Amino acid sequence: MNLSLRVNQKATSIDELKLDLVEQAPSKPVAGFALVQVKAAAINPSDAKATLGIMPKAVFPRTPGRDFSGVVIDGPTEWIGKEVFGSGGDIGITRDGSHGSYLNLPVGALRLRPMNITIEEAGAIGVPFVTAYEGYRRSGLPQAGMTVAVMGANGKVGQAAIQIAAMYGAKVIAVQRKPAFESFACSPVKVVNSSNLSPEQIAQEILQLSDGKGANIIYNTVGSAYFEAANKSLAKGGTQIFIATQDRAVPFDIFTFYRGMHTYVGIDTLALDCVTSNTLLDALRPGFESLQLKPFPVDQVFTLQNAHEAYKLVLSGSDKRIVFQM
Repeated sequence: MNLSLRVNQKATSIDELKLDLVEQAPSKPVAGFALVQVKAAAINPSDAKATLGIMPKAVFPRTPGRDFSGVVIDGPTEWIGKEVFGSGGDIGITRDGSHGSYLNLPVGALRLRPMNITIEEAGAIGVPFVTAYEGYRRSGLPQAGMTVAVMGANGKVGQAAIQIAAMYGAKVIAVQRKPAFESFACSPVKVVNSSNLSPEQIAQEILQLSDGKGANIIYNTVGSAYFEAANKSLAKGGTQIFIATQDRAVPFDIFTFYRGMHTYVGIDTLALDCVTSNTLLDALRPGFESLQLKPFPVDQVFTLQNAHEAYKLVLSGSDKRIVFQM
């Protein structure tokens, strides 16, 4: 039986969330669209939050899920039977998503699965790698000779940001609140254990590892918790990228900002539809196919029948990469 998750209304907590499992028949795509039979779909924190109504613009009822991999079964002849992958800020948010058996996509969003990664892995790289790459694209791509510091390096976006910076030849510094760091980067990564360190001490560590110059790009995946340390660590003309925060308001030293000729870049991948998102992912294809980029190991696989357990695990802050397999 072909099934799909349906979320009909907001919930105040994951325990109160009602996930309906309904039969999903394949539908004939309209002109300009294709029907994908989903094989694997990651569960991102944004997917779980959107089911609770936390994410803006999320509509009800709908099928959640942003990332996917699968096989095109209907649409333009040249795409039939092709294995594809992708993501999108609209998928699973403003229209039905990938946590089901079938997914309707604009033909312009179809991208072939990269060689050298499995279809399960392809269904789990979307949101983190789109987010990381869009931050760099908006701020100027890393280059050889640059120093890139990634704060919150143990998160999935942080891991993707490290890999991409290393692929472009930058010197990479991982900042995280634990000593052990599992790197998938194609070159060595320096690690700063920020546990029990003040912002000044974190900055001193980064300055020391960058020959006193500071980081040209700081990818701050956490936000306010690292805001001060990042500002103190930026090189002249450096850029700090934000994708999230804990506290909305932070102390802002305008003098340091303009004297340092700094730039702040904010990234919201919900604003990137599936065509735009998959264009970004396709730009990373050579990295995956040359093995300079590596997909996330799929730690746990769930069926749709165990969706509530899977969503709850993601919302608990688990660092595992969790995937639905259809």
